[in-house]
Amino acid sequence: MPGRIEDYAIVGDLRTAALIGTDGSVDWLCCPRFDSHAFFAALLGSEENGHWRIAPNGAGACTSRTYASDSLVLQTRWDQPAGQLVLTDFMPPTTEDAPPRLIRIAQCTAGTVEVTSELRLRFGYGQYVPWVRRAEGGHVAIAGPDAVWFRSDTDQRGEHRLTRSHITLQAGDRAEFELSWRPSHLPAPPPVDAQEVLRTTLDFWSGWIADCTYRGPWRAAVTRSLITLKALTYAPTGGIVAAATTSLPEDLGGERNWDYRFCWLRDATLTLSSLLRSGLVREAEAWREWLERAVAGSPEDLQIMYGVAGERLLPEAELDWLPGYEGARPVRSGNAAAGQLQLDVYGEVMAALHLARSAGLPPLRHAWDVQCALMDFLATAWREPDDGLWEVRGPRRHFVHSKVMAWVAADSVVKSAQAFQLPGPVARWRAMRDEIHREVCAQGFDTERNTFTQYYGSRELDAALLMIPKVGFLPADDPRVAGTVDAVARELDHQGFLRRYSTGGEGPSSVDGLSGSEGAFLACSFWLADALTALGREEQAHALFERLLAVRNDVGLLAEEWDPVAGRQVGNFPQAFSHVGLLDTALGLSGRPRLMGRS
Repeated sequence: MPGRIEDYAIVGDLRTAALIGTDGSVDWLCCPRFDSHAFFAALLGSEENGHWRIAPNGAGACTSRTYASDSLVLQTRWDQPAGQLVLTDFMPPTTEDAPPRLIRIAQCTAGTVEVTSELRLRFGYGQYVPWVRRAEGGHVAIAGPDAVWFRSDTDQRGEHRLTRSHITLQAGDRAEFELSWRPSHLPAPPPVDAQEVLRTTLDFWSGWIADCTYRGPWRAAVTRSLITLKALTYAPTGGIVAAATTSLPEDLGGERNWDYRFCWLRDATLTLSSLLRSGLVREAEAWREWLERAVAGSPEDLQIMYGVAGERLLPEAELDWLPGYEGARPVRSGNAAAGQLQLDVYGEVMAALHLARSAGLPPLRHAWDVQCALMDFLATAWREPDDGLWEVRGPRRHFVHSKVMAWVAADSVVKSAQAFQLPGPVARWRAMRDEIHREVCAQGFDTERNTFTQYYGSRELDAALLMIPKVGFLPADDPRVAGTVDAVARELDHQGFLRRYSTGGEGPSSVDGLSGSEGAFLACSFWLADALTALGREEQAHALFERLLAVRNDVGLLAEEWDPVAGRQVGNFPQAFSHVGLLDTALGLSGRPRLMGRS
């Protein structure tokens, strides 16, 4: 059985990532990309669906683990009666033509330790047993288009459809293991010197994080979040996936299981802002360039998410041979929400591109033409109901957050046109901005309760309403903002954290059409801390922020949600949106000015 979600750590090569448990088992890895088929899929099933465990004989969870300095090199330690073992796991950042590699080094640092490596490869998300043979100083496992090459300085033997080795290490001894993927029609990848590649990997991460300019009180949390965002980046294109996994449940045992190995436009502005405010200009520029390529095309075809290279077709399928994480089914590959209409993404795109210009990023040639075309479409589309930013699978509605972000779109192009002397129908955009503002304040506000609502005519609330002061729709000192913040904090509270919206419990929700509940949404809880800061309630904001930091796992990682009843992280992992929220709140509480909102 897989461990708790928070029992996992991540290593990656900037094209894909592996999840490794406290027991030394690699339970998730897709190659060569984040969204490729997994050949270690025990995370969503059992060991029979593929895993690779290295650990002392008979040992369970490790004694401790940490990342080596500010890096993505994981070090796991077991203290045993007869000795101590340190397992070092990493994936060297790769170039476009180099194969993805996972390198594992087991070293005895005291006494004597008996160690076992157990490798079980299952291609096609844990479905297919490969043909394994000896080759090129090791073993190769082949199934259809995929080949995994496995090399080690230890003796390996096949038994019961897995590859196993037993070794005895004494103080100072080490055993090295290398696993690499290549298309099955290509020759074997050349072996590497594990110690040399470890040094270059550590140098890469220390050199990369050196660009971070943050020196505030939460530096360790900020740097770990930045490294996590980098780990979720597909380096060839600059796209940042929402998470490294699919189908980790928002509701343990329930149906709220989605594939998050894609790039969401909704994350664009907050991610860009956090990267720029942290001094990571190159990453911000790469993300902006991915964004501009992805949204190019007919305005009505704008999607809420894309593949890591900008792919538009993300068909959703159910992997019915996998039992799911702790029985949560279905397990999904792909995401049908890519075809939804979410008006907020137009605001995200416009705000992100305005932010990029304002920050001095080099302009891209056709970006403004694309923006003008998108605004022509939005000029009428903003009046329509949509699916909302949470990808609900219930009926379309006039969601207040969607209208607010349509206002942000108009506001952003007005600002860009004025600040950078760009051509466009500014008077028409300004009139559109003003009309949206009037309508939202008239139809999306509950005067009796002094709060904005989830959608027109509703009494339900939505944590996305906390974005109203953040994006500049209303100033923080407007009484309607304080009323909304108080109402959201009160009605969506989940034992000190915040839900996205009210779910249906046992029956289907009237909003999202799904049964079951979910945990507290961590990004929304960070938004609440930001709103409290904007209202001058810094003591409350600090207390909430520290509460959020306390639910990180032992190596500083966050999933999408926190279940305060079970005391567990839930949802896909690690989650970029949660770490962006952490960054934004830490930077705000440290006094770094925001790069969003009304200018």
